[in-house]
Amino acid sequence: MRKSILTLTTLLIIISSCKEEIDTSSRYVFKEHTVASYLEAHAEYSQYLELTKLVPVSRRSQSSVYQLLTARGNYTCFALTNKAIDDYLQDMVEQGLISEPSWDAFTDERKLDSVRKVVVLNTIIDGHDMESQRYTTSLIMTFGGGKENAAFPLPTIYDHTLTYSLGKKDTILLDKECPIDPENCDIPLINGVMHQLHKVIAPKDESCARYMKNILESQREGYLMFAKALQACDLFDTLSAVRDEKYEALYQEYGEDLDMKNYMDVSGYDMTNIASDKDAHQPEHRKYGFTLFCETDDYWKSQGIDPKASDAVQQLQNWIVTNNMYLSDGGYVVNTDYTSPKNMLHQWLVYHILPMKIPANKLVYHCNELGYTLSKPSQYTLPVMEWYPVYGGDRLIKIYESAESNGIYLNTFPERDNGISGTGHESYCAPDKRGVLVQTEHEMAEVSDIVNACIYPIDKPLAYTDVTREDLGKERIRFDLFALFPEAITNGIRRADSPEGKWQHVYFNPIYQYFENMTLMNNDTHIIHYNGYKAAWSNYSQDEDKAFGHFDIRFKLPPVPKRNTYEFRYKLLATAARGVVQVYFGNNPEKLAVAGIPIDMTKNVETFFGEGATWGDDLSDNGKTEEQIIEIDHKLRNHGLMKGARHECELSSTTSRDKNNCSRHIIVRQTLDPSETYYVRFKSVLDGTKWELYLDYFEYCPKEIYDSPVTPEDIW
Repeated sequence: MRKSILTLTTLLIIISSCKEEIDTSSRYVFKEHTVASYLEAHAEYSQYLELTKLVPVSRRSQSSVYQLLTARGNYTCFALTNKAIDDYLQDMVEQGLISEPSWDAFTDERKLDSVRKVVVLNTIIDGHDMESQRYTTSLIMTFGGGKENAAFPLPTIYDHTLTYSLGKKDTILLDKECPIDPENCDIPLINGVMHQLHKVIAPKDESCARYMKNILESQREGYLMFAKALQACDLFDTLSAVRDEKYEALYQEYGEDLDMKNYMDVSGYDMTNIASDKDAHQPEHRKYGFTLFCETDDYWKSQGIDPKASDAVQQLQNWIVTNNMYLSDGGYVVNTDYTSPKNMLHQWLVYHILPMKIPANKLVYHCNELGYTLSKPSQYTLPVMEWYPVYGGDRLIKIYESAESNGIYLNTFPERDNGISGTGHESYCAPDKRGVLVQTEHEMAEVSDIVNACIYPIDKPLAYTDVTREDLGKERIRFDLFALFPEAITNGIRRADSPEGKWQHVYFNPIYQYFENMTLMNNDTHIIHYNGYKAAWSNYSQDEDKAFGHFDIRFKLPPVPKRNTYEFRYKLLATAARGVVQVYFGNNPEKLAVAGIPIDMTKNVETFFGEGATWGDDLSDNGKTEEQIIEIDHKLRNHGLMKGARHECELSSTTSRDKNNCSRHIIVRQTLDPSETYYVRFKSVLDGTKWELYLDYFEYCPKEIYDSPVTPEDIW
């Protein structure tokens, strides 16, 4: 029986007695070792073994980590040697935290418990019931396509996300400095896999603000100039935010009572059979995050600016003005009131900050673009890109990677082979259009220690200039729905690389508005994010979102780059389970204008051409000329429709454009202004509650592209 939806009033009067217990009645009893029995059989882990018996699995648990490691499961254990623990205690002595390298040296019991948890809980990753989530070294080295500083798909049970890099002789390093022993690794056990570790994983878990303040206090070079600019612009309070404590208290107190167990019975399963847990789950946390793209102190020295100079901030602002690193009609002022959003330095600086924490391997998403396969994650094909609003929300930044780019770039604008018979690949990029390289594998990339941010060095200055605005304004801009939500990216919800139900089916309860840019307009609107991990779906990034009930949902949209006439579009994959929706669009969220007639989301594109119409662009197979294919596109546009894009694949070669149940609806065609904030609203027009609202992506397309007299809009 599915659980009924709890009202907020009900939640607040529940007295929770939830206690997490490890089921030890189902332990394996074979001759082979569990993780726990292996530790017991090897003396070099004696200290670590004793610690596992002292540390509880979580704050709500009466079971120890040791008990966890005796039970069924798929655990990845980074077992610490006695020497690793001794070295850690000695480091604490040298830092003046304890008087001698011994656990008995702690005088504060709470501090002792806290340190024990850091040491133990960061060494265990719980793969739950998925054997594919036992992380061998060969699997670890594929994370992020094998690029260094890639984040692990699952966090430790301390809720810390490890990163992978390579040390001397290709030794795998966790969080840049904790080596896995190359001889004592990949030890297969009944309930997991174990690796010997020679250094304690002890992330500082400091906020971005604290990290930058430490740089200022020590005058440590690297990001000193950037830290001074942040301080001058009074952004440390902003960069101190770690998590939404209101949501944290609500979820942690009531635990499973906030989950919508078995709600999938109503919503419909995803039919992939990937996740053994078919239920929908709410996120456990609502964390805040940031991504900073930073010029280094070495760069500023090359420009004649000494980051240690007393007037370094003033020198930096003068450099911005001298080098035209600003928008000429932005109305910015050059003065020493750096805290003002209109100040020149302030505007330049916030363009370097995204309001979400993005791991190195998630800056762009390679998943189902034409020609790409997860079995060869480092072999890129079509370009992939994201457009995100920077901190403050008033300007866009583009993040891009292709087979030809040799790295991830900001604000790059290459030419592509985009014709009907083209490959879709990057064909040429002028040197002045290549943009700014994000140095994700650089030693200065901070991806582990900062709890609420990732920091990446860049190879040249980043700025929102007249040229940048013009280049962005000439592009069709496509937003995956979950790209609109910084919370989804920060909290690891978008494109989670895990088949677990908690990541495959994520439910957002209308009693708590989890996303700032999404408003559920009534308590009868229930939305589930289908992650689509390894699914053969014709969605832009494989994932999709569906709303159920008598849905009524509103989204705040990103800004357009410049004032222009745009088409705003909505991508649909039609099925019999969809409903009929009225769309509203405008800049007054409380009084949005009706945008066209209701959309029947059950209708295929062939409705306008007759059953059996051919949609493919393979000229050799379907016998159509390019002119005939373009004519089909024109006829669809007369109905306010377009084919799906050729970018994403359902299978190895079946693209969204090839499927007649995939289409793009032109919602409005009107003048949009970057100084305005726009919203789109989807409201069911049916009385029943069983119908779905399908959501994948939106597009802004400027008139110069959709109405070009020379080149038709590309098919990608």
